[in-house]
Amino acid sequence: MTGFERGSRAARRTLAPILTAAVLSGCVVGPDYQKPFLAMPAAWSDQKSSKPARPPQLSQWWQRLRDPELDSLVEEAVAGNLDVATAKAKIRQARASYRQSAGTLFPTADGSGSATRNKTAATTEGGAASDAYSYYQAGFDASWELDLFGANRRGVEAARYGVDASEQELRSTLLTLVGDIASYYAQARGYQARIQLAWRTATSQQQTAALTRTMLLAGTATAADVAKAQGQASATEADVPTLEASYAEAVHRLSVLTGRPPAALNERLKRGAPIPTPRLPLPTGIPADILLTRPDVRMAERQYAQYTANVGQAEAARYPAVSLTGNIDTSAFKLGDLGKNSTIGWSFGPTLSMPLFNAGQLKAAADVARAERDQYFIAYKASVLTALEDVENAIVALRQERIRNGKLAASVKSYGEAANLERTLFKAGEASLLDVLDAERSLYSAEDDLLQSRIAIATDYVALNKALGGGWDGTIDSAKPEIVAAKTGPRLASAPTTQ
Repeated sequence: MTGFERGSRAARRTLAPILTAAVLSGCVVGPDYQKPFLAMPAAWSDQKSSKPARPPQLSQWWQRLRDPELDSLVEEAVAGNLDVATAKAKIRQARASYRQSAGTLFPTADGSGSATRNKTAATTEGGAASDAYSYYQAGFDASWELDLFGANRRGVEAARYGVDASEQELRSTLLTLVGDIASYYAQARGYQARIQLAWRTATSQQQTAALTRTMLLAGTATAADVAKAQGQASATEADVPTLEASYAEAVHRLSVLTGRPPAALNERLKRGAPIPTPRLPLPTGIPADILLTRPDVRMAERQYAQYTANVGQAEAARYPAVSLTGNIDTSAFKLGDLGKNSTIGWSFGPTLSMPLFNAGQLKAAADVARAERDQYFIAYKASVLTALEDVENAIVALRQERIRNGKLAASVKSYGEAANLERTLFKAGEASLLDVLDAERSLYSAEDDLLQSRIAIATDYVALNKALGGGWDGTIDSAKPEIVAAKTGPRLASAPTTQ
């Protein structure tokens, strides 16, 4: 047998397991992710089955509240909110983790070099000392894990699902933010309206008290009547500080949601505006729509997918792993001789790693991964049920509040007529002061309830859009970091600054 034949046979023996591993590298273990099927109701509880449901109109739904100031606040909040900034940073983190995981599928290579100055000293037994000499080495190392059973590919798969989940988390944060801005804005305008009502009512009641004092001088009223009239006016005025405090809290919250100090919007919103009135009715689509429109549901589904991939990664750790490693190194006594008149060595071959005994740790790790996957599957189902509940509750709340609002409007009209009549009769001396005070108190209570009902309609409208999955659908740049560090390359260290 010639030397060439022996070399060829040796090469075949070396390459055979490598080729086998390459064929097997398309193999993966563990469960493949399948999007779960969940039985969904055919329609919402208030829908008539005979009529086809119109899809929800979720794009920029807050604009149907018809308030330009609200539109501006929403845009400012999306740009400046700190929770949104945090969610964008999580996306950058997830994308970087994905790139890091994807790198495990490719070979790695490292270069090395060294230069030493050497000399051997004379020994006590008469050995001569050597002259000083230089010794130079350079090398190149490479390795590649063949990923026989898909551990690295499952890791990349999990990281990709993690990116999807982080993007849905940003959408969920934006949905909550837009809803909170609209809700607090409606509440702030509502408090302004209630404050104006309280002052207007108190002024009317002060006029009644003044009239009572005039009647006291004429002998047609008593001092007790004057005290009662003045007491009711003061009680109405006492509502104002509480309403002012609630208004200030709503404005402060709006300021913080836009990324500003609490008092930043005080002057801007000081001038009153009407309570936002939505355009109704609102189409709600069908329950299955929330699987696509609710970002929290989609995030839960992506997390379930991510942890399904983790099961495969844990299972693959129980199987053998094969890596191809190789290196080339050269050494010489002169730097210019490297790669020329130098010693050159190389090695190349596969490395097999096989778990033999680990006291069940790898199996336990796979069981842990499966249990975590089950938890995220349950969390996904829970998120769907919560979403269905949110929509049903919002539908009922909005429908019933509109009915209540109509009744309250009729009540205000009737109490207004009664109050006007009682004042006229009181001036003519045909009605008692108690009747007037009772009518004014009832009118004020009815008008305040009507304002609160208008606020509730606006906030219920906001809640329904949030429940249906309506959020920000504009562009969001999540690639730009919050901190852009300068001078990150090698440089002389400087002493840290202290405050």
